[in-house]
Amino acid sequence: MLTVRELGLRAKAVTGTLASAGTAAKNRALEEMAKSLEQHADAIYQANAADVEAAKAGGMRASLLDRLTLTPKRLAGAVAGVRDVAAQEDPVGVADGGGMRPNGLRIERRRVPLGVVGIIYEARPNVTVDAAALCLKSGNVCILRGGREAIRTNIALMEAMRAGVKNAGLPEDVIALCEDTDRRSAHDMMTATGLLDVLIPRGGAGLIRAVIENARVPVIETGTGICHVYADDGCDPEMAVRILVNAKCSRPSVCNAAEVFLCHSSMAERILPAAYDALAEYDVELRCDARAYQILGGRERVVPASDADFYTEFLDYILAVKIVDTLDEALREINTNGTGHSECIVTESYTRADAFLEHADAAAVYVNASTRFTDGGEFGLGAEIGISTQKLHARGPMGLTALTTFKYTIRGSGQIRV
Repeated sequence: MLTVRELGLRAKAVTGTLASAGTAAKNRALEEMAKSLEQHADAIYQANAADVEAAKAGGMRASLLDRLTLTPKRLAGAVAGVRDVAAQEDPVGVADGGGMRPNGLRIERRRVPLGVVGIIYEARPNVTVDAAALCLKSGNVCILRGGREAIRTNIALMEAMRAGVKNAGLPEDVIALCEDTDRRSAHDMMTATGLLDVLIPRGGAGLIRAVIENARVPVIETGTGICHVYADDGCDPEMAVRILVNAKCSRPSVCNAAEVFLCHSSMAERILPAAYDALAEYDVELRCDARAYQILGGRERVVPASDADFYTEFLDYILAVKIVDTLDEALREINTNGTGHSECIVTESYTRADAFLEHADAAAVYVNASTRFTDGGEFGLGAEIGISTQKLHARGPMGLTALTTFKYTIRGSGQIRV
């Protein structure tokens, strides 16, 4: 088992090879990765079954077990994602800005890889495939560290992908997995100055907070999603309930799932009972503020909310519910307790929709659509490395372009500065 330092040194040794590889070579490697994943599917499923069984024995809750489980449909989706990345335009080397200066200097701004990208994430095997594919296509060497709950699956996935990379003629070390899941290895990645050019945490609030507080290498913050659905005054109640159920229940363990439902006071008597009935099919627990509890109190799985419930990422079948009196109040709640991920208003008012789009401070802001669409594939970016909730260096779903930076190239004819 290689240490983080050993992985980092190997990664540094092949950065030039990958950065200078042409688009055709990278696409060939991606296709070989996809084929190898298909060829090693049985071994991958066996490894995943062992991870799932161990997680069940350890008491992992159902929503997280779902995130860990790699079904044939999900593996096929991951393989398709690799091929989608191969089909995308290569951002490396693309000229983006510049021009001729009055002194004759020709300045050009080109996109180049970030270098060595480290990614720390939790028990989500799909991230292993998505991250490896995106980093390779964007010319970045990657070191991946997943959670211990998925270690068998991640090893099987990485072995298959490295075999594909080797078959394509690129060094295996352009993609690598840190197999040590002890906390020390995570700390070693956070402090790997000179080896990692950037570190991307992808997971729950605790993981992201730990990385931000301890990292000495540059960090791109992703993932934490305290997302709101707001039912506005005069909205279509059926639409509001339909969007809410999808945003909360279609996959509650992911970062673009809704965690808070805000309902305008004029609509509460109509919408809250209908929402309760629809959410009851999924056994969703509703944690209600005082006014919402007056309407829904006494029903099964309805409890009074604490203040903390309105800034908690549950990642489970739990929803905080609050009644507000104005759009401004809803926006204050969102901008105070949200995490800048994804926010939704359900409204029939063009004016209020426009105000929400302008003033909701998030990477993705929706009018009359579920927050579950915040995803690289749904946005036409293919696979994603994560969803950035910060404003620098990237924001929102991070595809290939977000994994590059700029280099300025200057051509002269003997000019000197005076």
